[in-house]
Amino acid sequence: MLIAVGSLALMGLALGAVLGTAARYLAVEGNPIEGELKDMLPGSQCGQCGYVGCAQAAAALAAGSAAVTLCPPGGRALAQALAAKLGISLNGVDLSAVADNGPQLAFVAEEICIGCCRCLKACPTDAIVGAAKQIHNVIREACTGCAACVERCPTEAVSLVPVAVSLQHWVWPKPELTAAHA
Repeated sequence: MLIAVGSLALMGLALGAVLGTAARYLAVEGNPIEGELKDMLPGSQCGQCGYVGCAQAAAALAAGSAAVTLCPPGGRALAQALAAKLGISLNGVDLSAVADNGPQLAFVAEEICIGCCRCLKACPTDAIVGAAKQIHNVIREACTGCAACVERCPTEAVSLVPVAVSLQHWVWPKPELTAAHA
């Protein structure tokens, strides 16, 4: 029995060393801009941009096959940051279609919720908790405000509410650039 265990351990070590060496020498370098763009995106994996996740959206942005205004949860600020990162001019781009609502969270109106679990299945971050025929609730720390659950609710019990400003997440607003300072 000890011989069998020892031989399996030796085979595991040998095959692990071979796979580790192969992974090091056969590694394919990715586009470094994709990683930077992926880090800029919200990471909610909501699919509102038309891609499965933020990694695919970043790859499409790096390839130039997607517009910088593709991410609805990111708003105008993300579109401008992506354009600056990619060196794209936003002159002539209509940013009025990009809503900039600020941070929002999903809220379930308990008096309307029937417990159908449709919002639960639509949430990409599993921020909604509940069971069938029970009232659902939202975990605030996990919600990204992607609004995927809002469209799925048949009773319109789920809505997005603005995040109340508190000391934990308040940010000093940047000053507006006026014509006198330009």
